[in-house]
Amino acid sequence: MVQESRKKEILKILDEHESLSVQELEYRFKVSQMTIRRDLTDLETQGYLIRKYGGAVKSEAVDSLFSFNKRLEENGRQKEKICRIASSFIEDDDVIFIDCGTTLFRLSHYIQNKTRLRVITNSLPVVSELINYSNINITFIGGDVVGDRKASYGDTAERLIGEYHADKAFIGADGVSLSKGLSSYDEKEARITRKMAENADKVFLLCDSSKIEKNSFYRFAPVSLINVLITERKISGEETSRYRDNDISIITNTEEE
Repeated sequence: MVQESRKKEILKILDEHESLSVQELEYRFKVSQMTIRRDLTDLETQGYLIRKYGGAVKSEAVDSLFSFNKRLEENGRQKEKICRIASSFIEDDDVIFIDCGTTLFRLSHYIQNKTRLRVITNSLPVVSELINYSNINITFIGGDVVGDRKASYGDTAERLIGEYHADKAFIGADGVSLSKGLSSYDEKEARITRKMAENADKVFLLCDSSKIEKNSFYRFAPVSLINVLITERKISGEETSRYRDNDISIITNTEEE
């Protein structure tokens, strides 16, 4: 098992059991204690666990990784601000992709007054939020539905996305950096995100500022895949210039940085 997959499994174990031991993980994954300790150190650095003698216990951050409901209230104000900004770029008659995830779900609250809007999504909460609005047409991407994440994934979902074209894609990521690109905690989510971006004329990344210049487990696309990064607060002038040099606009209000 490669390192990133092993780390993901470690976090799943922590989510279920609250704590774990190095010895237990050594036996489970058939790797050395040194390898396990290195994995735990990496995960502690990312804030997902707290190292204890002989093992680790989970941090609050682990709770937010595995459930849509757990993540929904996390950073709620920041997500609302990001989505209000993002909605100003959606026009009547647009065809848009909306990615899954709690930030993107909140975007659906701000587009209900648009007319002749076509929304293509793999998110069940987005469908549920918009289904009663006759002014909005919804295309739900089928596939393998994951209950905790309330979204569809897999080969079927990816193939179906590839059959559509959108004016704009509104996507999320767990990390974005100029050097490593877009990254995600979950590979199956990342593959859907990438497919949506590849089939849209313009790509908007909705991302709270804590994820900027951060990297998660699975790198799935170069930063050049996005056109606009929308976040909730201003970042440094130096970072803004670096993103602009890569043809990426950073929006922190209704005006472009």
